[in-house]
Amino acid sequence: MTSVTLVRRIKARPSIVFDALTTPEGVASWFGPDGGPVLVAEIDPRVGGRFRMRFRMLDGSEHESSGEYLAIVKPERLSMSWRWTGGAEDPGESLVEITLRAIAEGTELTLRHSRLNDEESRRSHEEGWTGALDKLERRFAAIEQSSA
Repeated sequence: MTSVTLVRRIKARPSIVFDALTTPEGVASWFGPDGGPVLVAEIDPRVGGRFRMRFRMLDGSEHESSGEYLAIVKPERLSMSWRWTGGAEDPGESLVEITLRAIAEGTELTLRHSRLNDEESRRSHEEGWTGALDKLERRFAAIEQSSA
């Protein structure tokens, strides 16, 4: 088993970033590794609640993940099980943990995706999460610039 950890600085308060991670509208604005659309964002953000997200990449391929929220501490922390429908990206269940910490510029987001099956899966998830978090970061940078 292996893991990937990514850190981003986002120009918004933790409560605003938390909403972008836990509402269908928020997730639809950034999820997925490239500019393709989010097709489904079903989210029940409570311990024991489930989520299902489906996106289409620019190459036309579609990918769907689902899981269960294991811990929620608003606006500081999310923990959820993660499984890809069809198992192509990773055949087993893994764990996604996100922490949000207030900093002067807004929020420091740390995402850790662990219990990945192998190095190939780790690389693939690192690439996917990097693209998605880049979009999340750009989303709030654009909002800040439009209100300046």
